[in-house]
Amino acid sequence: MLNEFGIRVICMALYIVAAPLLGGLLDGLDRKISARMQGRKGPSILQPFYDVAKLTQKQLLSVNRFQLLMVMSYLFFVIMSGVLFFGGFDMLLCFFSLSTAEMFLILASTSTHSPFSTIGTHREMAQMMAYEPMILLTAVGFYLAAGTFQVSDIIEGTTPIILYAPGFFAGFVFVLSIKLRKSPFDLSTTHHAHQEVVKGVTTEMVGVEYALTTVTEWYENIFLFGVIGLFFVTANPLSFIGAIAAVLVVFFLEILIDNTSARVKWQMMLKMAWGVTIVTGGLNLFILELIKR
Repeated sequence: MLNEFGIRVICMALYIVAAPLLGGLLDGLDRKISARMQGRKGPSILQPFYDVAKLTQKQLLSVNRFQLLMVMSYLFFVIMSGVLFFGGFDMLLCFFSLSTAEMFLILASTSTHSPFSTIGTHREMAQMMAYEPMILLTAVGFYLAAGTFQVSDIIEGTTPIILYAPGFFAGFVFVLSIKLRKSPFDLSTTHHAHQEVVKGVTTEMVGVEYALTTVTEWYENIFLFGVIGLFFVTANPLSFIGAIAAVLVVFFLEILIDNTSARVKWQMMLKMAWGVTIVTGGLNLFILELIKR
């Protein structure tokens, strides 16, 4: 039988190999469902893979070498976040690594000196201000509910975390729309080319650079959905079925919100995100503190 170290290595390797495949399929499914909601047929579910393959064949016309380095660093730290998470390590370290990755994306965008990239960068930083408090509170919620930041110890519990932390779950799902850059919070970049910021932080990224950014987003999405699933996973193997079902429900909900909401201003985004963080996360934190005493 495999020991704990062997299982961790397998899980980390599976994430590195399978995450971009699964992330690409989810991206294609997102496009298909969105198209059906809008009365269109939509592209093939495999279209995201065709797009990335086409990007890799284009000539690399980077504004400067620094941008390519920052994009590669962005990819590295996002993969590191997922590897640490699915390897069962400290959740706080996972989120800190994800925040570091976001900073490299911002540096890659600002290095171009493009006005569209600059606008997108400013909005990206505003989005970070909006979602970071709730993400950090989510890690605290897991600690208060399970008594540890270690993902491997959390999944060994007998009671799903969602029963102790419904407020943290609701808050995390809310800011997930910001992390996924979906309407009404697709301020810094958008999947729709007709928006006023064009492609925001990725405006000046072409060819391999944009392909790497797209694949990085797939890695990041799988990590974020993994956090959603962690709310439902316990030592019971059947709990993984419930976790997958919860992830699919949240995935569909995000698509529904994206197709039924208009973009808001960054001021409104901050008010909404911080308001939800205080109400859901703060109230749940207060209740957990009372329970632990």
